[in-house]
Amino acid sequence: MNREYHKWFSPALQRDMELLIFGHSGRAVLFFPTRTARFYDYENWGIIAAMQHQIDNGEVQLFCVDSIDAESFYNAHIHPHDRISRHLQYEQYLLTEVIPMMYRKNNGGYLETAGCSMGAYHAINLALKYPSLFKKAVGISGRYDLTENPGDFKDLLDGFRDESVYFNMPVQYLANLNDEDLLTAIRQLEIVLAIGEIDPFLYSNRDLSQLLWNKNIPNQLYIWTSNAHRPHYWRKMVPLYV
Repeated sequence: MNREYHKWFSPALQRDMELLIFGHSGRAVLFFPTRTARFYDYENWGIIAAMQHQIDNGEVQLFCVDSIDAESFYNAHIHPHDRISRHLQYEQYLLTEVIPMMYRKNNGGYLETAGCSMGAYHAINLALKYPSLFKKAVGISGRYDLTENPGDFKDLLDGFRDESVYFNMPVQYLANLNDEDLLTAIRQLEIVLAIGEIDPFLYSNRDLSQLLWNKNIPNQLYIWTSNAHRPHYWRKMVPLYV
C-alpha cells in the first residue's frame, strides 16, 4: 500500500499542518478525523487496514487530514465568534491547500468527502457548501447542527448565533435554501449517512435526510443496531460506504 506523509506551513491557518495519503489512484477521498482527533487515528484504529483491498486495487485514495477542532468549535477559552472564524480558516486551508494537492496527486477527477463523528459534520458541510467540487459525501455517526445539545453533548457555540454559524449548520441552512443553481449541484452528489439506532445523533441524521428529500435531493440513510459510534463499527462501515 502506498503511504505518504506530508507536512507544510499553512498560510490559511498560520501553523504547520500534517496529513497522510493512502493509495495511488481511484476516487480521491478527503477523509476527516473524529472530534479533536488526529490525521493518523484512522490508521491506528485499523480503519485504513479495513480499506486495504480497495486501496491496493486502485479503487480509492484516502487523504487523511488533521483536525483543528480544539482551536475552533471545542475551544472554550475563546469567544464563539472566534471559534467559527477559526473554522472558516480551516475551510480555506482545505479549499486552497489540500484540495489542490489532491488534484496534483490524483488525476481521476473524482473527489469525495467522508468522515466519522465530528468528521462527518466536516464532510457533509463542506460538500453541501461546495457541491461542484465533489461527487460524493459520506457522513458516519455525524451531528449536523452543532448548536443543538443532544444527550450529553453541548451547544458548541454556547448560544451564540450569527450568519457564519447559520451558514455552517446544514440542518439550519438547508431548510431555507432556494438557490436553484446550488440545489441542482447538490442533487448531483451521492450523499450517504450512516448512524446507530441509539446514537444521540440519530435524530440529526433523520432531520438532515428529510430536509434533503424535501429539496428533492436524493440521499441514503443507513441505521445500524446499537450506538455504532466506535472504531469497532467504523471498521465495518467505512469500507461499505466510502
